[in-house]
Amino acid sequence: MVFDRRQFLKTGALAATALATPTFFHRAARAADSIQVGVLFSLTGGLSIIEKSLADATRMAIEEINAAGGVMGKPIDIVLEDGASDPKTYAEKASKLVIRDRVPTVFGSYTSASRKAVLPIFEKRNNLYFYPTYYEGYECSKNVVYTGAVPNQQLSNFIPWIIKNLGKKKFFIVGSNYIYPREMAKVCKILIEANGAEWIADEYLELGHSEWGSMVNKIKTSGCDVVLSNVVGDSVVAFYREFKNQGLSHDKLPICATVTSEIEIAAMGPEYAVGSYTSFPYFQAIDTDTNKAFIERYRKFVNDPKAVTHHALESSYFQVYLWKQAVEKAGEATPEAIREGVKGQEYDAPNGHVKVAPENLHTYLTPRIAQWGADGQGTIVDAYPEPVFPLPYVAYGETKENLFCTEKGLDVAKLKG
Repeated sequence: MVFDRRQFLKTGALAATALATPTFFHRAARAADSIQVGVLFSLTGGLSIIEKSLADATRMAIEEINAAGGVMGKPIDIVLEDGASDPKTYAEKASKLVIRDRVPTVFGSYTSASRKAVLPIFEKRNNLYFYPTYYEGYECSKNVVYTGAVPNQQLSNFIPWIIKNLGKKKFFIVGSNYIYPREMAKVCKILIEANGAEWIADEYLELGHSEWGSMVNKIKTSGCDVVLSNVVGDSVVAFYREFKNQGLSHDKLPICATVTSEIEIAAMGPEYAVGSYTSFPYFQAIDTDTNKAFIERYRKFVNDPKAVTHHALESSYFQVYLWKQAVEKAGEATPEAIREGVKGQEYDAPNGHVKVAPENLHTYLTPRIAQWGADGQGTIVDAYPEPVFPLPYVAYGETKENLFCTEKGLDVAKLKG
């Protein structure tokens, strides 16, 4: 808990307790001499397969910043909480961080379900949440900085590429049963139809589901020639393994995914993903000195020479540096000041140059597509030449020249129109 100094002095009983308990002085002094932030990811449960790495990348960035002198000469202190792969737990932990610990920023969440669970807390308390995961868009909040890809940075390149370069015209859309996969499917359908192809199925299994036999059989008998996967978490592992176990191969019927990354492929075994595709702004295979150095530092940090990096992990890392720059620009670590300070912030991240769009607090990112190989790494087969402006409402007609989400908020009239 962070104590308010004026309340501390006003309350005699609390003052007496503090005199009797030196740790109160220690904690109050620590709060004054450092900047506390919340780190909220699932360290347990089915989503921990991904989220532990996001917490590690966040901690690594903070340790690097502290080693270089901190922020405005102050070290960053982490208040770490476990979302336990459960939206209700996420909401409880977010409330603790914002109300009791009084942190000015929280870095957290992987799924849209957990982000939606905590969003009311940050909006009601006017606090700030940095969200590192690619997501479905259709959100416009002044209390969230979004550093993962939105659909125009992940699907607007992917669907046309699949149709043109792979020659696929019949899509079977499959996902986990919650908001992200369902909203991404809406975007997929619009893009599929706009590019002269068709979707023949749109199916879901519960998040964490591990029995994929029936679903894969549906895919086999559907007549599709490509699978568009929005499957999330450890279900990805079960899905790809069952896909191969039923005799399906990616050279004839490829899975093209919006979620499957290096970490899921490492968990399932690369042989189950060979020949499949994923669209992300970041892949471990990006061949730059900046990225190679990042991978090396991350492996050293987690003490694992074979650890893999991936898009949400990389966003978790660079968003801490965007936050640092925002605090230094603002000159103070309050949510309101940081929010203003982060607008327009730029950083040379492992994926390339990134920038926070002042209009909507989403991030310019470079779309890429990779095909997975036997070594568990992607070969980048398509990449945009420069970062793309983020459009969270692209599926509903939003363009850079006609923004729905602006600094003033969401223009509902445009959305309805």
